[in-house]
Amino acid sequence: MTTTDPQTGTPARAGARLPLLDVLRGVAIMGTLATNVWLFTAPGSEASFLFGAQSLGTLADFRESPSAASLGEGLFLFLANGKFLALLTLLFGVGLAIQFRSAARRGERWPGPYKWRALFLFTEGLVHFTLVFAADVLMGYAVTSLVVAWLLTRSRRARDAVMWTAAALHAALIGLLTAVMVLDPAAAGGETPPEVVDLYAHGSYLDQVAFRLDHVLLFRAEPILTFALMVFMFLLGVRLFRAGAFGDDAAGRGIRGRLLVWGLGVGVPFNLATTLAGPGLALLDRYVAAPVVALGVIGAVGWVLDRANPGGRAVTAVSSLGRTAMSGYVAQNLVCVLVLHGFGLGLATRLADSGPWWVMGLWAALCALLLTASTLWLRRFRTGPLEALQKAVLARAPGHRR
Repeated sequence: MTTTDPQTGTPARAGARLPLLDVLRGVAIMGTLATNVWLFTAPGSEASFLFGAQSLGTLADFRESPSAASLGEGLFLFLANGKFLALLTLLFGVGLAIQFRSAARRGERWPGPYKWRALFLFTEGLVHFTLVFAADVLMGYAVTSLVVAWLLTRSRRARDAVMWTAAALHAALIGLLTAVMVLDPAAAGGETPPEVVDLYAHGSYLDQVAFRLDHVLLFRAEPILTFALMVFMFLLGVRLFRAGAFGDDAAGRGIRGRLLVWGLGVGVPFNLATTLAGPGLALLDRYVAAPVVALGVIGAVGWVLDRANPGGRAVTAVSSLGRTAMSGYVAQNLVCVLVLHGFGLGLATRLADSGPWWVMGLWAALCALLLTASTLWLRRFRTGPLEALQKAVLARAPGHRR
């Protein structure tokens, strides 16, 4: 059955999944792990981010002290830092556009019951932040989704005005903070305090929970700092979805081709420049250059998928992880906590002097675990465990159509 999208006027089959979106979500989950794994293994774990994460290597470190280890770590972090977080943010915007379209087809009010979905997401993020990982993204996405959900009821002109205003405000804020960091190198951060390093190396689980709650405002600084960026990326995701960028047709491939050329052709040189400049441009590197490259990642993944066997093992595995993205995101952080923190196996401390290669190996092993587990899970169940929990809870929410 084919219907017409109430916003774009383009035909779209009701209930149809776009295979590229599932693959992109899977790629984004593995990509965010590629950044987070370095936080988990750094002295002070997630708290190292509060102090500038100076223990994380960059390509600038390789330039100052060339070695295979510094090159490997620098390249790995260059490929991961900020890009897949931006991609994940954009994909949340795409998901919101899909939910809006579905609600319109069913004749439901909007945002209407969506506020319960946002509340569930915020609650899930709060639990995740408190019990697992301080760098949670779900709480920020929940708040942003409420703003963008309302904007979906406005005209395209109004949405575009908000989108570009948010981009300008974000660029101005990051530019100002970057100027401060360049003029005052001490503002770029320093070493993580010994007592914080000891907390994650030898402290109890409850001590770590208490530490997160005691420093909740500091740990929540990133979503506050990047709120305008999240609004922009959500709205950009909406715009790309409605333009057909993820469709398996000539129009979709054409848009993805342009994203590939501009995202990688402009974004990668810009990103290289900000990375090689050192810690003074760290914010510009992660929150301005990386999102541009993320657009190129969409084009690159689309190009590969257009030429891959859609039923092959690799595509099926990545797509399965994408279909269980929320479960995969929480699971990867939970496994890292149990394997790397002191109250668990404590590998971060035991292997602290072993160089960066084991961290890359851990990332690869965890990705293999997530891909295998999600594929096997979906052979028996229709959705991931957290996705199923969300569906069950929202089915009881006021206004939900049974």
